Amino acid sequence: MYELPEFNIKKRERKPFKGWFLIGAFLFGVLGGASTSYVFYLKIKQEVADAGVPIIHSEKIIEKEYIPQTTQEQKIIDIVKENSPSVVSVVAYKDVPVYEQTFQQDFFFIIPKLEQKGTERQQVGAGTGFIVSSDGLILTNKHVVSDKEAEYVVIMTDNKEYNAKVLARDPVQDLAIMKIEGGNSFKPLKLGSVDDIQIGQTVIAIGNALGRFQNTVSVGVISGLGRTIVATGPDFATEKLEDIIQTDTAINRGNSGGPLINLKGEVVGINTAVSTEGENIGFAISIDKAKRSIEQVKTLGRISYPYMGVRYIILNKEISKARDIEVDYGALIVGDNEPAVVDGSPAQKAGIKEGDIILEINGEKITENNSLAKIISKYNPFESLNLKILRDGQEIYLNIILGEWEE
Repeated sequence: MYELPEFNIKKRERKPFKGWFLIGAFLFGVLGGASTSYVFYLKIKQEVADAGVPIIHSEKIIEKEYIPQTTQEQKIIDIVKENSPSVVSVVAYKDVPVYEQTFQQDFFFIIPKLEQKGTERQQVGAGTGFIVSSDGLILTNKHVVSDKEAEYVVIMTDNKEYNAKVLARDPVQDLAIMKIEGGNSFKPLKLGSVDDIQIGQTVIAIGNALGRFQNTVSVGVISGLGRTIVATGPDFATEKLEDIIQTDTAINRGNSGGPLINLKGEVVGINTAVSTEGENIGFAISIDKAKRSIEQVKTLGRISYPYMGVRYIILNKEISKARDIEVDYGALIVGDNEPAVVDGSPAQKAGIKEGDIILEINGEKITENNSLAKIISKYNPFESLNLKILRDGQEIYLNIILGEWEE
């Protein structure tokens, strides 16, 4: 058996500590180095300040709350907030027949049959409009209020509802004027002009998208000016729209009649149509054309236009070549199975005949981009105009006194 050796542990005598000198030397070196570094830092800081270079203190950077990234973004927010209360949803209601299926026995057969059980008031259409006067005049599209047997209600952004009456439907433009019944002191939108409008300019559309999403906002740009299109309405009737604005701002069904607003907060167009063939191709009627209708309703209680009483086609190089016509501009008076000159019209009284080519009106040339209707719309009923006409190869001049064309 192994035995462990015996260990004797003796107490060690305490001796004076001799390392204080080393610790003191270490602390002196550290503090001396730090002080030297600080003096060096102050010297560099002073030299940088003298040179005009800013000193960045990264420890002082504080994350701020969200701010609109551009002034344009802030403008859009402000314009929508300011103008949305003046944009209304226009809803059409009508009493429609209610049918119930019944069964009738005929000998050995039971025949299903539909029987009318009275009528029920139902929504038959929806669109948009906007307030243009403090007494409640509303501008919208004619096709939004085309049903003359329907009753119309406008819904405000606060969900208040008002009955509205159609005062006038524009016989030329896809425009109509309504009046809120039983209300006053409304805030109208500011109307601008297309005189200084530019392609690429930012615009905002507000409307009752799809007839369900009230005061929907979309933003885009002006894509084109002076466009001419043929639009098809809900009743499949077609209408030629001239000199209108093209925009890539999203315009959906139900947006019709709503405002197209610039970044000044001014209405520059009335949204009216969208292309079904492309994406983001919408069209708006110039507000300048609507101003005429609004003013006439205020002063005359109706919308009227000058009337000539002719049917025509606008000539261009292709049509003139096909018809062997010596000029490639002007309005060729032709009926195509209908009277080219309406009986008793101002045109007939002035001596205009089928086959005539109206070249100019008061010295203004008629072209594809400047049609006869566009020129005539600049004048008022009962004004006298001078016409330059090509008849049988000879230029002649006729005077015509315009008539009045009402709705």
